[in-house]
Amino acid sequence: MFDLRIINGLIVDGTGGEPFYGDVAIREGMIVAVGNIEGEATQQIDATGLLVTPGFVDIHTHYDGQVTWCEELTPSSNHGVTTAVMGNCGVGFAPCRPEDKERLISLMEGVEDIPHPVLAEGLPWNWETFPEYLDSLAERKYDIDFAAQLPHGPLRVYVMGERGANCETATREDIEKMASLATEAIKSGALGFSTSRTLNHQTADGQPTPTLTAEIEEMVGIAKGVGAASSGVMQVVTDFKGSNREFEILRAMVEQSNRPLSVSVAQHHRVTDGWRSILKTIETANKEGINLKAQVCGRPVGVLFGLELTNNPFSAHPSYQSIDHLSLTEKLKILKSNGFKEKLLSEAPEVTANPFMRQVHKRYHDMYILEDEPNYEPSPSESISALAAERNIHPLELCWEILTADDGRNMIYYTFLNYGEGSLEPAKEMMEHPDTILGLGDGGAHCGSICDGSFTTHMITHWVRDRNRGDKLSLPWVIKAHCHDTAKAVGLNDRGLIAAGYKADLNVINLEKLKLHKPEVCYDLPAGGRRLMQYADGYVATIVSGEAI
Repeated sequence: MFDLRIINGLIVDGTGGEPFYGDVAIREGMIVAVGNIEGEATQQIDATGLLVTPGFVDIHTHYDGQVTWCEELTPSSNHGVTTAVMGNCGVGFAPCRPEDKERLISLMEGVEDIPHPVLAEGLPWNWETFPEYLDSLAERKYDIDFAAQLPHGPLRVYVMGERGANCETATREDIEKMASLATEAIKSGALGFSTSRTLNHQTADGQPTPTLTAEIEEMVGIAKGVGAASSGVMQVVTDFKGSNREFEILRAMVEQSNRPLSVSVAQHHRVTDGWRSILKTIETANKEGINLKAQVCGRPVGVLFGLELTNNPFSAHPSYQSIDHLSLTEKLKILKSNGFKEKLLSEAPEVTANPFMRQVHKRYHDMYILEDEPNYEPSPSESISALAAERNIHPLELCWEILTADDGRNMIYYTFLNYGEGSLEPAKEMMEHPDTILGLGDGGAHCGSICDGSFTTHMITHWVRDRNRGDKLSLPWVIKAHCHDTAKAVGLNDRGLIAAGYKADLNVINLEKLKLHKPEVCYDLPAGGRRLMQYADGYVATIVSGEAI
């Protein structure tokens, strides 16, 4: 007798091999048989005409706050993810002394665009140490599995206080304490350690992340602390500042800890081939026995602009700033009132205080209308710049038309990274490189600006089925990359395959009907906070530990 039997499905088992028809039998949360299976089951799913895949393992999310107030890790669990790894980019909420709560909230608000009121009301703060944080989470039940990483920012502030927040150099005693706490966290259940070394990451008031300038002694010291636990992985985001110094640090962290490390890599719009030299260096390191991988993704890092969202092309205009605090209805009424459009378009944006908006106003060729069925590989001929040129109007005027239509709920898709040549061919080359793994979806973060947690679904709909601007990827390759390879990369060797003895995390998918919907704005966070959500059709069942969620 089985608890669940899935019959007659086309099984894509995560090995990369050819799909085959068969059944999957589950008992006590584990896969016990695969093939032509006889026997009774308490529950049965007829998967005739459907795909059966392992559950997706997303190794780059930011649910560190959401898991303290919500049992559903959406949007990731809307898109076939059955295991999410959070605590990336060196930001999180543990360890934390009571006097540092506001500091960590400001850091998460600035880096990951999660509003202060949401975090201030939602976080229970019934912990101080990282093990206590894990204990707090263990008291709750969730729709999917998740793993937590120890973030460098909170760790540094916890040990060094104001000195850590101000990016001062750590002393030998500071480093020894951070290393000891890293060992403790891993032994208590943390999956690994993460850090940020990028200027893009700042607190809500514009201060750099506390870990930006951490010296090699600190980075290697903490890595040794991870290694002392004989487990755990490391994750880094950095700017690769044009020298070998960053790679010296990454290599030393791996060599001194004997633990694997992954670093975020995407195509920059100014240096469109920079990723090639980064991957070449990573390739050389792996040939020398250094376990170093690049986290990459299969679509642009897309910032969404809208009247309800964090930014839009008018965010730096004085007239818009004067109404930005209003409700959508009030804002829309003023935007459409006599003379306001002309006043808005005649103003010079005040971009000096906002470096992000400064580049926005130079990149209308990287902006696109987000349709009801989003196209994440749009043609340059469809850009705001190209469409405005056809009509002989300024791109900002077209932006005004788009954003004030459809009751003000339209969105503009700004390809911030990974689309520097107006094509996903570089992304394909990155994904197919032997030293890369799929990541960077950022589920749970960027609540009012990015909704890339759906990239698991996009990998199947776009890369396997729909792509028309270049070669596609095979279904077995995509499933292996998003299940077995991501699980293996972070040491979760009990999942990611459909085989006897593996955890019963599965998706049953109607490939023909699989479809991504346009992201939408919801106000379901604590304090009525706003976030972007995205849904999909075509997931017939998502199963975690043998239970359909």
